Formats: sequence, C-alpha cells, structure tokens
Amino acid sequence: MFGKFLKKSKNRNPDKPLTRNIVDGRAYATLSDYQSTGGYEGLRTAITTMDSLGVQQVVKDSELRGRGGAGFPTGLKWSFVPMGEKAPETKYFVVNADEMEPGTFKDRVLMEKDPHQLIEGMVIGSYAIRATAAYIFLRGEYHLSAERLSQAIAEAYQQGFLGKNILGSDFSLDLYLHSSAGRYICGEETALLNALEGKRAIPRAKPPFPQISGLWGKPTIVNNVETVCNLPHIFFYGVEWYAGLGRGKDQGTKLFGASGRVKNPNVWELPMGTPIREILEEHAGGMQDGYQLKGFLPGGASTDFMLPEHLDVLMDFDAIAEHGSRMGTGTMIILDDKTCPVKMVLNLEQFFSRESCGWCTPCRDGLPWVVTILEDLIAGKGQASDLELLEHQTKMMGPGNTFCALAPGAMEPLQSALKYFRGDFEKYLERPVVKEAE
Repeated sequence: MFGKFLKKSKNRNPDKPLTRNIVDGRAYATLSDYQSTGGYEGLRTAITTMDSLGVQQVVKDSELRGRGGAGFPTGLKWSFVPMGEKAPETKYFVVNADEMEPGTFKDRVLMEKDPHQLIEGMVIGSYAIRATAAYIFLRGEYHLSAERLSQAIAEAYQQGFLGKNILGSDFSLDLYLHSSAGRYICGEETALLNALEGKRAIPRAKPPFPQISGLWGKPTIVNNVETVCNLPHIFFYGVEWYAGLGRGKDQGTKLFGASGRVKNPNVWELPMGTPIREILEEHAGGMQDGYQLKGFLPGGASTDFMLPEHLDVLMDFDAIAEHGSRMGTGTMIILDDKTCPVKMVLNLEQFFSRESCGWCTPCRDGLPWVVTILEDLIAGKGQASDLELLEHQTKMMGPGNTFCALAPGAMEPLQSALKYFRGDFEKYLERPVVKEAE
C-alpha cells in the first residue's frame, strides 16, 4: 500500500535513501536487512570521526530542513542547544511521531517499514547535542509502529548501538518509546513535552525555547520522524551527494503523498522540488474517471488551497510559499469537482475544533463558532453577513493572535476556500437546502 520502492545496493548511492529498504514482498527491514545496505555506518562515521559540534556542522552544511511542516533548518535548531563545559549535563532528544495531521501518513511508512533508520538517526542527533536520553513520542493508534520500533530498540541495545559507550566511544544513550494518549495538539512541540512529562497537553509560552528549557526544564531538541531519518544517509553518503538529490532550492528527498479521488492514492519518495503536476499525474495516476481537479491542499489539512493553475509549482518550501500556501507535510488532499468545498472545509474545521486544547480564547471559542456558522450555512440558515464574519474569524485566529499554531493552521483552508470558491459559499445563500435522505 506504500508504493513500489526499489532496493539499492550498499555500494551504490541511492536516489531514494529514505525508502531504500522498503522492498515488495517483505514486511519490514530487520536489523540484518538494514545493515546490508549500510545501516549504522553513518552513525559509525559520526561518532568515531567527529565531535558533537562537527556533527552539527555537517547537518548545517547539508541544509536539511524539518520535514514536519515548518521547514526550519535542522542544524541551526541544534546550534541553539548549550554546549561545552558550562552546559547542563542532562539533555534530551525527542522525536515527534504523533502524526495526526489529516491526510498525512508518511511517518507511519518509515516507522513500520524501516524502524532502525529512525533509531540510527536519533543516536546521531543525540550525539550532536550530547543528549543523555532520547524519546519517541508515538501516536497511540500506531500499534504496528510501536511493535516494530520496540523490537528494533531491543536489537540496537544488543548490538551496542544504544546503551553505554556506543561503538566503543565515550557516548552513552538510552532510548525510550512513549505511546501517546493522543490529541492533535501534541504535534506542537511544547505541548508534546508537557504530555511526555505527564501534564496536560497544552503549549508553553516561548521563550524560553525547548533548546534552552525543554523536557523537565533541560535543553531539548524535538524533530520530526522524517527529518531524523535523513541523518544516517547524510553521514554515510555525504553532504555533496545529499545536495545533488534535490531539484529545487531545497536539498534531499521528501515523502510526498496524495489522497482523494486520484487513481493511485499513495506516498512516494521523490526529490525535493518535484513539480506538483508530476506527483499528481505520474505517481498518483491522475484523477479518477469522471472527476476533475478543482483544488488541493498541498501539505495536509492545515494548509491553504491551491488550484489547477498551480500544478507546475515545485514542491519545496519557498516555491509553495510564493503561491500563498505551505508545503507542510507534503501530503496533498485532493478536492474534486463533485465534492462541495464548503462541506470539505466544515469537515476540517470540525476536526480542528474538537482537537483544540482550549488553552487560549480565540481557539477555544473561535473554532466552534466557525463550525456553527458553516453548519448553519449548509443547513440553509445562513446570511450574507456570515461570509464576512468567517473572513473576520480567519484574521482573528491568524498568526500572532493565538497561543500556538493550531488555530492559524485551521484558518488556512477556510481563508483560501473563501478566496477561491466563494461562489460555492454563496450558493447556499441563494437556494433552500434539500435535506439528504438518511
């Protein structure tokens, strides 16, 4: 179900490193499978030939950007962690595996199919900041991921890739798997840290940032699963190789996906900067017979709609931003011409409203209000002023007006739908709504 990926030889630099071990007919890559393609050699290079600051510099040079949605430079994020003799002895490296963005399923692929890749990346990242412990904060519904990660962690301990004096070095690390109780808000890194501490999952005020005061008040790095999975390959194959993978401004590859009424909904590893048209028409197989493309959310539910006229835009962070949206997770949700965009947006706003932690007033009260307005509109109870009220709400819950990015993200599909599909909203004001048969 995760697409067809070709296994690459250990002696050949792969063009699809993240999925090189995903082979048709094999449930997942075991430790021996992983090592047969160079697994843990990137860690060996990092930990035996470089100090921690040297590892940070390699990641900076690679220009790896976070794959969780924000696209922040990974090496730069690490550089904010205090280092040296005066730095706190206790530090943490945390992987955000609480994948709850609607339309997104890329991290699950990596954890289920190649769990050692994530573990190796975590050890490299932990060494880079001299973390004393590492945690995988896993979405609670990902039972198969939990099973395979648990087994892989045990194998890594047995082989000396985790625990005391890793690979004969002076670096030691314990890694823990934490299955989350859930909630979308846990995707926000400080809410995740609160949940990991056993507290209510609400975002923290920043500053201080987690790199200075994170888990239990200690310096902490939080990175996305896919981000961390890039690290073994950067250190095994080199920065120059990694830079050569991208087709746009950004380096490396990316797991892109498409869901909706396309012929082949799936996820694929492709170069950063792959045109949207290529993803939808070649890899997703185009629209199903009888359906036309009306629009799409390029990076999960919390991104702005784009239109068929944007198909030739490259899938990289800056190119998508130049056209008024975000690449986000890179997993597109397709809107076809037979699906009502107003009802689609209502479905998304109901999700975001339900998942609000309720910590700040605009999100706690504003999202349910948006849901009510949309429900009344679809039920034939709307007024012309409701569209202006919805637009007002997108500004009131925009960036800088809420405690975290949940509500601003929820407003992105709404504000862009009002911009591109306003006629669909206005149709509900012009005619009575016929109740659908149950």
